[in-house]
Amino acid sequence: MNFADILRTAIYALRGNWMRSALTSLGVIIGIAAVIVMVSVGQGTQAEIDKLVSGLGSQRLDISPGSNRGAGGVRMSASSFFTLSEGDVDAIRNEIPEVQYVAGALRGGTQVVFAENNWSSNWQGVQPDFFDINGWTIANGEGFDAQDYSSAGKEVILGETVRRELFGEDSGVGQTIRLGRVPFTVVGTLAPKGQGGFGQDQDDVIMVPLETGRRRLMGMMGLPPSAVMQIALTVTDAKDLTYAQTEVEALLRQRHKIKPGDDDDFTVRNISEIVATRTQTTRLMSLLLGAVATISLIVGGIGIMNIMLVSVTERIREIGLRMAVGAGPSDVRRQFLAEAMLISLIGGVIGIALGIVGALAVGHFSELPVALNEKVIGLAAGFSIATGLFFGYYPARKASQLDPIEALRQQ
Repeated sequence: MNFADILRTAIYALRGNWMRSALTSLGVIIGIAAVIVMVSVGQGTQAEIDKLVSGLGSQRLDISPGSNRGAGGVRMSASSFFTLSEGDVDAIRNEIPEVQYVAGALRGGTQVVFAENNWSSNWQGVQPDFFDINGWTIANGEGFDAQDYSSAGKEVILGETVRRELFGEDSGVGQTIRLGRVPFTVVGTLAPKGQGGFGQDQDDVIMVPLETGRRRLMGMMGLPPSAVMQIALTVTDAKDLTYAQTEVEALLRQRHKIKPGDDDDFTVRNISEIVATRTQTTRLMSLLLGAVATISLIVGGIGIMNIMLVSVTERIREIGLRMAVGAGPSDVRRQFLAEAMLISLIGGVIGIALGIVGALAVGHFSELPVALNEKVIGLAAGFSIATGLFFGYYPARKASQLDPIEALRQQ
């Protein structure tokens, strides 16, 4: 028998029991659709993590004041301490050569007003390296100069969201705005970044020189002299990040006169470790989703095997007759294998269509990220073929091994 004859015979056999064939393919349909949806969600989540990595930086350390552990094991808030200072920033810059950029920062919330427009936003008091560490670039106007940093000048640089809310289509450069009750001159605007890895609006920000933030925006808070709320740094080579973290911790313990065995009065966060942990968690979740989809396919494949075994039992006389008129064991094996694969392929095509629709629906109606591509569809098609081949081989082999004389005796 040639391929056309085998295919025609398989289609005829399946059409004779079309309802049973349709129900048999249902397991494959569900399994393939599940593979597409779940793998698409997993890849979309991984893409979001990659976006998070690019936004946070894989060569960065963030240092916050306050220990992770309080007395008696009670977790304390880092904002309750002001243990970091500009002196720590200078020491890190001068004593750890692996550090590329380092900057201290202060922050707070404020109401910003221009004419009849006002907007509630966040301000950041920064040092020069802050812009390089966080990847900020100037879109209009210019950045702060050395005198602005040293004299607590009343100049600001606006994020795109704040600029748009205050000035509409105008850049706003040169205009005077108020942060609270203090007038400031807009010297520049920042290039937009969009939504951050945690869903926050990165462009809803106002930059002022660090000393300006301390004197003019936080003057009533009673901060210790030269205190900063955060220190951020990057290293020249990502391979040096762990070593730089160790050096920074040792340096700060020495500067803060922390005795051996005592808790640090600061917290160092390694961004790459946080991202790596999240990546590992996502990978495990993707494996779990893939396992669920695989189980669905296995169930569907077992259903195919079961129905094909039933079909062999029902068609023993037919098999004996075919062998009696000249069909060999290989012809019988190919016929039943073709029927199993045809069921699987039809289920795979329908499952792929439903999977694509399901993945698009998940992306549209939920907040889960979805990345649907041809590789996912190809993977699903491969699973469909493999399922029919694997689970259809045993019934086909059993049919081919029947003795034609014994088969013809069956009633």
